[in-house]
Amino acid sequence: MEICIDSLQSAHNAIRGGATRLEICSSLSEGGLTPTPGLLHVIKSCSSQIPLYCMIRIKPGNFVYTREEMDAMIFDLKILSEHGADGFVFGALTENYQIHKNFCREIISSAAPKRVTFHRAFDEVRDPLEALEDVISLGFERILTSGQRNTAVEGLNLIKKIVEIAGDRIVVMPGSGINPGNISEIKRISDAKEFHASAKIKITETETVNKVKMAETESVIFTASEDLVRQMIQAINET
Repeated sequence: MEICIDSLQSAHNAIRGGATRLEICSSLSEGGLTPTPGLLHVIKSCSSQIPLYCMIRIKPGNFVYTREEMDAMIFDLKILSEHGADGFVFGALTENYQIHKNFCREIISSAAPKRVTFHRAFDEVRDPLEALEDVISLGFERILTSGQRNTAVEGLNLIKKIVEIAGDRIVVMPGSGINPGNISEIKRISDAKEFHASAKIKITETETVNKVKMAETESVIFTASEDLVRQMIQAINET
């Protein structure tokens, strides 16, 4: 059960709930961006027993990158690796919505011997079966996918097909909209062995003295729920 987090509180909650791996990001409201070395360092210091994978993504939006953006991300990856990252999460596409093989090779080479997950950029490719073979041949450890739909439940048919075709060549990990109420069905139908969720709950709304707006997005704070993580793990074990 991998839980994606973007705060120390979410990390602590996910670990106490029994998460077996964390995906560390910043700005989950933007789909997840590269985290700070400080966030990784503090989580690592209190959770050395579970793998910590860091998102490598310099901007929100699409997954088409320039040479300069790639150079920046490789620099970030090396710093995060030095600060204890156990692995990384990355994906790059061409303007034709195919896997950008050269950029992916650069990331995998820079990360070695640590492993890399190909994230939900996979859900934007034109041909998922062709992309599956590309990602396998490049040497990624796993694919995170919602089956090219908004949620894993909606994309279950494609997820099931990808799991079958992939076999033991790569881990296919369903993600997006996974919760205690649907994880058993997703596991049963897809036959997936790993799962990804944020387990998030709304905890408060931020407010300033002068009610100044600091960002375009709504000022709402979410955190991973220890209880939701525990419930999902229990559902997995009982299925």
